[in-house]
Amino acid sequence: MISIIVAIAAENAIGKDQDLLCYLPADLKHFKELTTGHTIVMGRRTFESLPKGALPNRTNIVLTRRAESTFPGTEVFPSLEKALDFAKQDPEIFIIGGASVYEEALALADRMYLTFIHHTFAGADTFFPTWNENEWREIDREDFKADEKNKFDYSFVTLERI
Repeated sequence: MISIIVAIAAENAIGKDQDLLCYLPADLKHFKELTTGHTIVMGRRTFESLPKGALPNRTNIVLTRRAESTFPGTEVFPSLEKALDFAKQDPEIFIIGGASVYEEALALADRMYLTFIHHTFAGADTFFPTWNENEWREIDREDFKADEKNKFDYSFVTLERI
């Protein structure tokens, strides 16, 4: 199974200045719970944005066209196809960004774990691609109000391809 996992704000915004739009601890915890023990696939810039490098207890795969590139604690592949072939024994492979990797993976994905952040972020410069909602069905949703730790209202929504 190929799954996309992403936090999306208003207007499909997912990032600003090579970083997340906001710090939402509940989303980070949700991400960790879902991806731990699995393979995560990301683009080079997404990897470079991780504050401590490769994420622990996961097989980290970085996609880059720079053949000479190496990143500590990761496997490196020049294409999503080769990365997925490498990870095919994992029952669920997670695509974690960035925008161009999401765009390529969207046609291949079986499931999407979406955190909808109910806020508009000025200056957002990275966006999740549009998808055909008729190809997906919602199988789970949890809605949350902002609290002392999480500054914005948000929803965890799981979609499966029909």
